[in-house]
Amino acid sequence: MDSMTSQSSQASQTPQSPHTFQVDLRGLVDLLSHHLYSSPKVYLRELLQNAVDAITARRAEEPDAPARVRLFAEGAALRVEDSGVGLTESDVHSLLATIGRSSKRADGLQEVRSDFLGQFGIGLLACFVVAERIRVVSRSARTPDAAPVEWTATDDGSYTVRTLPDEARPEPGTTVHLVARPGAAEWLSHARVLSLARDFGSLLPYDVRVGEEAVTDLPAPWDRPYPSPATRRVALARHCHDLFGFTPLDAIELDVPLAGVRGVAYVLPSAVSPAQRVGHRVHLKGMLLTERAEQLLPEWAFFVRCVLDTDSLRPTASRESLYEDETLAAVREALGERIRGWLTGLAAGDPERLAAFLSVHYLGVKSLARHDKEMLRTMLPWLPFETTDGRLSLEEFAQRHPVVHFTRTVEEYRQVAPIASAQGVGVINGGYTYDSELVEALPSVRPGTMVAELDADTVTAHLDAPDPDEELALAGFLSAARAKLDPLGCDVVLRAFHPLSVPALHLDDRSSRHEQARAEAEEQADDLWAGILGSLRGSAPRARLVLNHLNPLIRRIGALRDPELIGTATESLYGQALLMAQRPLRPADSALLNRAFIGLLEWATHSETGPGEGGRP
Repeated sequence: MDSMTSQSSQASQTPQSPHTFQVDLRGLVDLLSHHLYSSPKVYLRELLQNAVDAITARRAEEPDAPARVRLFAEGAALRVEDSGVGLTESDVHSLLATIGRSSKRADGLQEVRSDFLGQFGIGLLACFVVAERIRVVSRSARTPDAAPVEWTATDDGSYTVRTLPDEARPEPGTTVHLVARPGAAEWLSHARVLSLARDFGSLLPYDVRVGEEAVTDLPAPWDRPYPSPATRRVALARHCHDLFGFTPLDAIELDVPLAGVRGVAYVLPSAVSPAQRVGHRVHLKGMLLTERAEQLLPEWAFFVRCVLDTDSLRPTASRESLYEDETLAAVREALGERIRGWLTGLAAGDPERLAAFLSVHYLGVKSLARHDKEMLRTMLPWLPFETTDGRLSLEEFAQRHPVVHFTRTVEEYRQVAPIASAQGVGVINGGYTYDSELVEALPSVRPGTMVAELDADTVTAHLDAPDPDEELALAGFLSAARAKLDPLGCDVVLRAFHPLSVPALHLDDRSSRHEQARAEAEEQADDLWAGILGSLRGSAPRARLVLNHLNPLIRRIGALRDPELIGTATESLYGQALLMAQRPLRPADSALLNRAFIGLLEWATHSETGPGEGGRP
């Protein structure tokens, strides 16, 4: 035992030889092209990024150094020249041939690192997505006496390095030559290179050209001077149409200096679903980062599409989306404030443009107002709601009615709106998205406002009771009618109300509907579930059929003496009231309607044949 322990101890103390990872370059390129990058087009972004970063590095030491990038598409090959800082032979060995090391760390340039576009050191490796061979010729600006150096690499992971005579690269800078992989020549064609260069690099701060055709287009449209605000709106609308394919309702400035953001938000000309997340176009220090940034704005701002340039946000490793961190959260809040301020400004000074906006995007503003009391207060005179007085704002409706009644569903509103309006009771339809929440929040921004949900008891309380003697005279009829509807969980009451043309009104609320659903489920369940559902029986008020004593038809039906005919008439009134309320019919309700219809037909046909022809006496 001691011998084994001693051997084990000696083995654990034996020095281990270090090993290095072996990288399969072809496998790594496949990983980049199929999993990290969304498209081979990113190779050109990486080339532009390296060239711009090299110029930035040189200008940190030589502010007057030339700043130009030239791209030449030559058949199945591409040449990219820059006037940047360049590389020495030792730089080439330590930087280009080492995966994961960034050239921005070299020679004390860490202090200007924030000015670089690249952050991950992948660099030229991305070019193997479209190229089978990469050749780099570079001359260092920091070591003028050093000879130009050539680095040539192939996608099998091998590379060569050699020095060249001075005339191979007389000036400092770097030239990158790509030779296309089989099947990838189209990515290196002149038309594709020009299109990609303009897409990625239109806002870059240096002179970038493909052949003789300019790529950069500065200043950005939102930074250009215009002779008037109207001219500016027209120019930005044209820019939006060229970029996104639509003409905006308006353009919102997104100038947030503390967040390093400049750009514009374009208001969509048509309504979109709040669940539909539009992509925003984000440039990082002039280089296009992504066209699909979804987390850039607050969720409520789904009615705009942005294009902006920033120097403060962090890209992910693929450089095709934004890294979610505190900086992005702060930028999102700041941009939300800009959009909120634009809405407030319209409300204060341009009601026509605000009305045009709200006619399309009122849902987005309601979504914002739910969580922002100041926005709700600002929008009170403008946000439209469906009410018994027509389409009004909450402010105007509250001025007309001492108590703001509302329903939570469209069905409930349709059920009571005509009757409530005739009785002078104002009701808001809170059944649409966010509306009931906003009505309930009204007292928080308008102190003293009374808000109440409209239920069956409230409606019934506003209806006039008939003369007691008249109701007593109809006691027999009411008793028969109640007995007929009792199995359906519905009571019968007599009231007098307008309009006279409505013979009966079906009233219920959510609690009574829940109780009906529970009772139906209990009837259809087995013994176990029936017992469980039975224990959940509540004391919710029952639905009620309100008969209009002022209606002539109700007066004639109330005079009937035949119990069977009273039952048929009651079922008919109940079914007609359900249809008026536009409520979904339960199977029992549908059966009742069919039964009442057939019963009325039988009564009518028997009455027409007369006593001597088989009719009822």
